Formats: sequence, C-alpha cells, structure tokens
Amino acid sequence: MAEEAKNNGGSDAVVAAHGHGGDGASAGTAVIVPDAVQNPGLPPHRKRVTDLDPKKAKNAERVVYSLFYLSIAGSLGAVLAYMFLPIETGELGAIRLHTMFVGLGMALSLLAIGIGAVHWGKALMDDHESIDYRHPVPSEAEVREASAEVFELADKESGFSRRSLVRNSLIGALIAFPIPGITLLRSLAPQDRDPVQQLHHTMWTKGVRLARDPSGVPIKASEVTIGSAFHVIPETLNHEDFSKLSLDERGGSDHLLDAKAKAIVLLMRLDQSELKELPERKGWSYDGIVAYSKVCTHVGCPVALYEQHTHHLLCPCHQSQFDVSEHAKVVFGPAKRPLPQLPITVDDEGYLVAQSDFHEPVGPSFWERLK
Repeated sequence: MAEEAKNNGGSDAVVAAHGHGGDGASAGTAVIVPDAVQNPGLPPHRKRVTDLDPKKAKNAERVVYSLFYLSIAGSLGAVLAYMFLPIETGELGAIRLHTMFVGLGMALSLLAIGIGAVHWGKALMDDHESIDYRHPVPSEAEVREASAEVFELADKESGFSRRSLVRNSLIGALIAFPIPGITLLRSLAPQDRDPVQQLHHTMWTKGVRLARDPSGVPIKASEVTIGSAFHVIPETLNHEDFSKLSLDERGGSDHLLDAKAKAIVLLMRLDQSELKELPERKGWSYDGIVAYSKVCTHVGCPVALYEQHTHHLLCPCHQSQFDVSEHAKVVFGPAKRPLPQLPITVDDEGYLVAQSDFHEPVGPSFWERLK
C-alpha cells in the first residue's frame, strides 16, 4: 500500500505498512494530511415561530397547560369510573365498561402529560445549539459551583419559574396521575369482608383429613416414613365439593385457588428423638410426623424443598431455610418468622387429620397480623 502511494505521488497519504516508513514512523502510524476535511461547524440557527411571534408563544403556552389540566381530568375520570362503574355483579358488560373507562382515563392522563411536556420543550423552552464537553471526574469545586449555575440557567431558559400556569398545571398533573393506580389497590381485597380475618383462617378445621396434592387422596400415618415429605391439601379442597361448602368451610375464600394458596402444607416424619418440641406444642405432632405451612413467611413463595439429613426446608425464591426439627425456626435467609405449624393427629381409621386451623396467619407479615 505504501509503494502504491509513492507511485501515485501521494507523499501526504496515510502510511500503514509493515516495517518502518521513510520518515522513521512505526508501522501503523497515521499521518494527517494537510488538506483534510475541515469541521464545518454548526449550521445557522433557525428561529421558531414562537420566537418570532409573542402571540404564537402565548398560544403554545395555553396548549401546554391545557394538556396538563386534561391529564388531571383523565386521572379523576379514572377514579370516578372505578367508583361508579362497579364490577361486583360479575356481569361481563359491567366489567367491560369498568375496564374500558378506567383504562381510558389512565391512558389520557399519561398521554396528556407526555404530549404537554414535549410541546413545552419544542415550542417554549430556549432553543439554541450547544456542545457539552466531557470533563475529568471528579469535578473541581469551581465546576460544582458552575453546575449550580447550570440549574439556574435551565430554570431561566425553560421558564419553569416564570410560566406559573404551565408549572402549576404540570405539578397538578403529576400529583393526580398516580391517584387511579392507588385507587385500584382497593380491588386487591374483598369489598364485603374483612381481609384481615380472611388471612387468619384457612380451610383447615378439626377432623379434616390431610390429603395428597393434587390427587386429594387421604394420607394414613403408616404411609409416612422417616425422611419422607408429602405435599398436602385439605381433603375438602376438590373441584366437585368446593362450591357446596359454606364460606367459613372455604376459609373465607370465594375461589378454589385462593383457598388452596392459604391451606397448602408440607408433611414430614422425623425420629422423635430429633424433635425439639415446646411444651405447649407437645400434642401438635403424631409419632414424629409434623405439618407446616408451605407458604414462606418472607414474601409468600412455596417452601417445597426438604433436606432430610439436616431437616431443613428451603424456599427457592430467596433461600430462606427453616429447621423442621425445631418448630421450623428460621436458620438462614431474609424470613423473619417460623413457618406456622398445623396441629395434627389421627382418626379412628388411621388417617391423619387436623386438630384445628393454624394458630397464626400463614404467609408474609402484614400490619394487622397481631390482632
């Protein structure tokens, strides 16, 4: 390549040859030619119509704050739709109307904020070209002081302090926008029942047999060997009979999956000499067989991994570990409470049955848990 450049008389060409060039430069050295393309600089600034006509600027300002007020109206509209278009009846038409108007209100709220902010920047904020040079890190004290001046300049150029209607309407829109989302949180709890009481009770009652999950086959004590673990549900939790149960028998849950989520249990058998039972819980196990809630007390994941040699239950979500031999106390991980224990015994036919419901709420902690 270097030879070709010489033959063409290109003494100013970039030299990239093996070995050294005639001027002693190392191989790969780039030589800048004297007639290189010069930096053309920034193009001439073109003023916007709002820079030339104060009336246009005023109209643009009206559009911006009108959009922000429209966002507020959208947020309030979503809340009103949530309140006055109920879905408790379960009718498909009511659900569609509720979903449509709540969604339209929230979409209008966010869309109007976005369009208003973009229009504000394009039509009203100062319009000029500038170059930001990258500086070494950390900045010196003088540079940090200059940064504060940049914020002041940005406020001046954007007109944030000067254009009070735009500023106040934007603040109002940003305050109103989260309100529909906060309002929708009410739907996470039943409308006609106390959610605290529902979290305190499950389908386990005195005499309910422990059954395999998901088959629903009752479990005899003789089938549970040392080191084994069974995934357990109440025998009454099955598709055929669930709808016929009373609300109390369903643990306060309307849906089968909701009831199952609170009632799932892990059943294990240990050597009785390895159990460290509190005096008040001596009768809660049967011949070394213990039953604990499968719902982790951290964030509610299923605790389904049992290590028979250490007697530890592992939650796969965040690695909390519970010692089954000592009332499922926490031995590792972020969980703060032991797993609730289900008191069990056997009936006349040798099947394992619950003595009662759990004596404490299952799952993660909540504010009213101690009530």
